[in-house]
Amino acid sequence: MKNILGMLLAVFIFTTASAQRLDLMDINSGKYYARGVQPVVSSADGESYFQPNDNYTMIIKYAYKTGLPTDTIFNVKKARECNISSFQGFIISPDEKRLLVFNDYEPIYRHSFKANYYYYDVRRNLIRKLTENKEKQSIPTFSHDGRMLAYVINNNIWLAKFDYDTESQVTKDGEPGRIINGGTDWVYEEEFGTTSIMDFSEDGRLLAFVRFDETNVPEYSMQLYGNSLYPASFSFKYPKAGEQNSKVTCNVFDIDSKTIRKMNIPDNTEYIPRIQFLPSGDELAIMTLNREQNKFDLYLANARSSVCRSILHEENSKYVDSKLLDYIHFFGNQFVYVSEKDGYSHIYLYDNTGVMQKQLTSGNYDVTAMLAVDPVAKTVFYEAAEDSPLQRAIYKVDMVKGIKTKLSAKAGTNNATFSKNGKYYINSYTNVTTPRIVTVHDATGKELRMLQDNATLKNSLAKLDLPAKEFITVKSADGRDLNGYMMKPANFSSSQKYPLVMIQYSGPNSQQVKDAYSMDWTDYLTTQGFIVACVDGRGTGARGEDFRKCTYMNLGIYESDDQVAAAKHFASLPYIDGSKIAIWGWSYGGYNVLMSMSRGNGVFKSGVAIAPVTDWKFYDTVYAERFMRTPQQNALGYEAGSPILMANKLQGNLLLIHGSADDNVHFQNTMDYAAALVKANKQFDMFVFTDKDHSIRGAANRTYLYEKVIKFLKTNM
Repeated sequence: MKNILGMLLAVFIFTTASAQRLDLMDINSGKYYARGVQPVVSSADGESYFQPNDNYTMIIKYAYKTGLPTDTIFNVKKARECNISSFQGFIISPDEKRLLVFNDYEPIYRHSFKANYYYYDVRRNLIRKLTENKEKQSIPTFSHDGRMLAYVINNNIWLAKFDYDTESQVTKDGEPGRIINGGTDWVYEEEFGTTSIMDFSEDGRLLAFVRFDETNVPEYSMQLYGNSLYPASFSFKYPKAGEQNSKVTCNVFDIDSKTIRKMNIPDNTEYIPRIQFLPSGDELAIMTLNREQNKFDLYLANARSSVCRSILHEENSKYVDSKLLDYIHFFGNQFVYVSEKDGYSHIYLYDNTGVMQKQLTSGNYDVTAMLAVDPVAKTVFYEAAEDSPLQRAIYKVDMVKGIKTKLSAKAGTNNATFSKNGKYYINSYTNVTTPRIVTVHDATGKELRMLQDNATLKNSLAKLDLPAKEFITVKSADGRDLNGYMMKPANFSSSQKYPLVMIQYSGPNSQQVKDAYSMDWTDYLTTQGFIVACVDGRGTGARGEDFRKCTYMNLGIYESDDQVAAAKHFASLPYIDGSKIAIWGWSYGGYNVLMSMSRGNGVFKSGVAIAPVTDWKFYDTVYAERFMRTPQQNALGYEAGSPILMANKLQGNLLLIHGSADDNVHFQNTMDYAAALVKANKQFDMFVFTDKDHSIRGAANRTYLYEKVIKFLKTNM
């Protein structure tokens, strides 16, 4: 790792004879964003992929190997009875004989949405509306043979049978704010990253789904102003720490008999983040977590008898990372699973009886993603931080011989998207000096062609007077090495003293310091006479389980200690003015700004907290309790980690910013914290973005926000 970091200490500076200065609006508008490629969907055989054209009027099939188009699957100008001029997205059936396109996209929360879907029969070149129902549809799910489709309307599941041109209603108890069938509630979407929990059996005779009863989940309400004489009120079910979650059950609809059976998993099951039918037969994998999220069970249910058996049980002294459930992959009579049980996240091979056959990866590094499985070649493809926590590389490992092969050739950050069964992959590569390069490779890692080199962006960057950027190491409060980076003004002089702005996020398993290209408002900040630094403190990712879970039950303590320690280190440097250090953060980062300014004994002259959590009792059950347990179980931890309860200890100039329609970190956090500051007679500044959510999206909004932040920093530093 030291050798890698040594290499990364190189400073990059683009200079030209007539360098141009950065413009904040250009940055926020995405002018310097590294382009990728349109999303692709792999064919079932893994030899081809489907991709929309640039104006979303056609879906074209390309060969992975050559990149040449082999077919146009859908064309709005040629499809029979087509009355749409374009579409916003598409889904292809597993047999590739049918597809869906959608329009009139309407977001629900961060990921979920509903839309008007259209069904297209590829063989007949005929398109029609999916349903005559006037309500929009969500989460459509094809059967494996493509002959049926399940979808949700108003929290009820409907089933279309294309061979018979019929649709029928599967569930009838769905009701907003009470019962959800097939879809997920707010907290599952936000914290488990899923909007749909439905799956067909391989033979298409069974449809499994999770039913949510959120009747007794407390409701959160917020006003939406929208230039109305009387503001509207938006209410939704949001379980805060220690409050009641949705009651969940796993059910199977027998399509032939039209009956619904409840699977017999334990009645006290708190969470069912994933379900999946096995590749053959009637067995359904049901993945569950207890309320504390420190016990994971993988059940196999006979979907016809409802009898379940646990084939994998894992307990953790802190918590099981639910993200690892995404990496469970069944094939034949085996499955692969990523676990942290040896102190790092690694891949394990099991058979379907739950017997572990072997550990496929090992070492003092984390597997950061399980990407694909080729059951024929007995190969698993994955991403790992083996060379350095700052980098990511792509690997494959032979399940029989255990031979590991590194596929990515360039040091930096590699991310890969594989075709079905791992025959080909699209690799996205970047490092600190290189905007994203997108290439196609075969399963040996051989590069087949370039898809995107961002040459135009490189030319634009070459004309800019960009800041220097270097990777650094600083000590944590307890003496551990922490990874960081520093950006100095392009005209930096070591004989001058500069004000410093520390940016951070600091949340569990997060990572801000990576060997990857980025361009953000902080680059512009260096043109205004500031040095910018970022340090990943204890609790952050890619450094093993002990490092990322050391903040368990005590969020905010180690994270703020480490930012304070880093600030003291920076203050000792001859070119930094130790009396002019600020700290900035958004969301968890905003929370840690408040913790650091309250526990830092005045080391920070100023701070900017955007959309901060101000007491974990205000945040959702899944996230807050994963790291803190409930307020009833961990009262001392909640008290020690509450900025509200230490408002009287805040030192420095503070700017609070929040969107009034934040459904994630509620505006309540900032309002209650502001009241605590007033009570403590602490002066502060505050700004509210009307009707904006947690992200405060839009180039104009972001420019306004960052101009306000920069003005605040200049005034208060």
